[in-house]
Amino acid sequence: MSEFIDYGNVDFMRVKKSNFVDKSGLLNVLNENMDTENSFMCISRPRRFGKSVAAKMAYAYYDRSAKSDDLFADLEIAKSPDYKTHLNKYPTIYIDWNRFAAVKKKDVVTVAQQMIVEDLKRSYPFLKEKNILFDALNEINTETGDRFIMIIDEWDMLVRDEDKSICDEYVNFLRSMFKTNSANKIFPLVYMTGILPIIKYETQPAMNNFREFSVITPGKTDKYYGFTRDEVKKICEENSMDFDRMQHAYDGYIVGKEKSIFNPNSVMLSVLYGNYDSYWSKSASYTSIEKYIHIDEENVKPKIEQLLNGEAIPIEVTSFRNDMKNVESSDDVFTLLAHLGYLSYNPENKSVMIPNTEVAGEFKHTISRSGWGWISRAMANSLTLLDRTISLDAEYVAKAFDNYRPEASSVLNINSEASMSAAIRMAYFAAGEDYRIIHELPTGKGFADMVFIPVNRPSRPAVVVELKYDKAADSAIDQIKRKDYPKSLKGFSRRIILVGVNYNKKESKHEVKMEVIEATE
Repeated sequence: MSEFIDYGNVDFMRVKKSNFVDKSGLLNVLNENMDTENSFMCISRPRRFGKSVAAKMAYAYYDRSAKSDDLFADLEIAKSPDYKTHLNKYPTIYIDWNRFAAVKKKDVVTVAQQMIVEDLKRSYPFLKEKNILFDALNEINTETGDRFIMIIDEWDMLVRDEDKSICDEYVNFLRSMFKTNSANKIFPLVYMTGILPIIKYETQPAMNNFREFSVITPGKTDKYYGFTRDEVKKICEENSMDFDRMQHAYDGYIVGKEKSIFNPNSVMLSVLYGNYDSYWSKSASYTSIEKYIHIDEENVKPKIEQLLNGEAIPIEVTSFRNDMKNVESSDDVFTLLAHLGYLSYNPENKSVMIPNTEVAGEFKHTISRSGWGWISRAMANSLTLLDRTISLDAEYVAKAFDNYRPEASSVLNINSEASMSAAIRMAYFAAGEDYRIIHELPTGKGFADMVFIPVNRPSRPAVVVELKYDKAADSAIDQIKRKDYPKSLKGFSRRIILVGVNYNKKESKHEVKMEVIEATE
């Protein structure tokens, strides 16, 4: 049986039986670019964002040995006037570099070419003895006129390798395939997917004839990787899942014009297991963060603190060389983390932020083990602080803030209202697991400093925190009542805890007052 060409649509058939979300509109984008200056395409997205599913879909659509009309007839692509023009009309080669994971890395390019050429000989018995893939394809094209669609999944697997010689050999192999004078004659379309865009040598992409579509510049591919808000709402309705909890855990990615993209793997596993757990660590390791946050630490560390506080930070993405070995500046670090899916990139203001509670948990694991002084301790103790707040233990809460103050003052310049707010936000970091935390919530009569709205555990009370600097904690409680901040929480919780926090500059201490009220109807 063929492994790389003429093996039919069985892979996509299995995908379509597994809660498939229709992303076949992507095929319209591929078809539009076929046999144009843009026909060599590299589409990069984070792990578990549907790249392999899309590659299997494309193979089932183009492969000449398949009969896929029944698979696609009820999908978006079938409405296109070009649908039948390209359906199952091409000899299509599918290369998944994970297929060669067991091969010694120094041999992988040679072995891969030999295996694919041997597969080609089954479909083209006249093929002469050759070990070079491009030579074999060129001979087939000359003899038969056949033109090949090439689909490469995980294209960057070898580029991510630490061994530069392996990376260079692999890039040279790709160049020999796609940067020759005959490449356009042989390939009407090349479609590569991976985590990273094409690696840069100095400032230029190693293959500048490819058009790149990444989380930074997705173009028309923005909605075809990851799930949109409407798609997740439909999934939740069909599977009796809570959309608010799904959104809290897995939403938050901005991709081009799409302002609300969910992690698709996590959504589908949430449906499969019937919960809203964190599935990120099952597909990526926290060491992916840990390895890079110590690069240019003087600039990275304070920006990580801002991210953990729910803020967005501006970055410059152009210096990043699209590989994991030459990461030199804080901009490189945060650009890489955006490509890996640990951050969401906003193209409108060119900034990044942590997208959701699932990914925030991965940052928490990393920072808690990193020895970042008071921040590590605050995050480790954050859940206890939240529980003591809910139990109205004002003395414990005040002492917790006092204990963080000495180290926080050197990092955040604690003797200011803004830095005090940042420190307390960090102290309540763990609340994000069960609550939607809103900073500066508009209430009609002003802005509440921090509001915690229960999501994952709706039986928990809502919390309103008002901060004062060198005034009085009682005045914070009075302001909450006077401006009727709890009214904004109507419908979210039956009980609301009011927390007034004042920092006494003269005594260098925090004062905390608490009160619980019933939500008004």
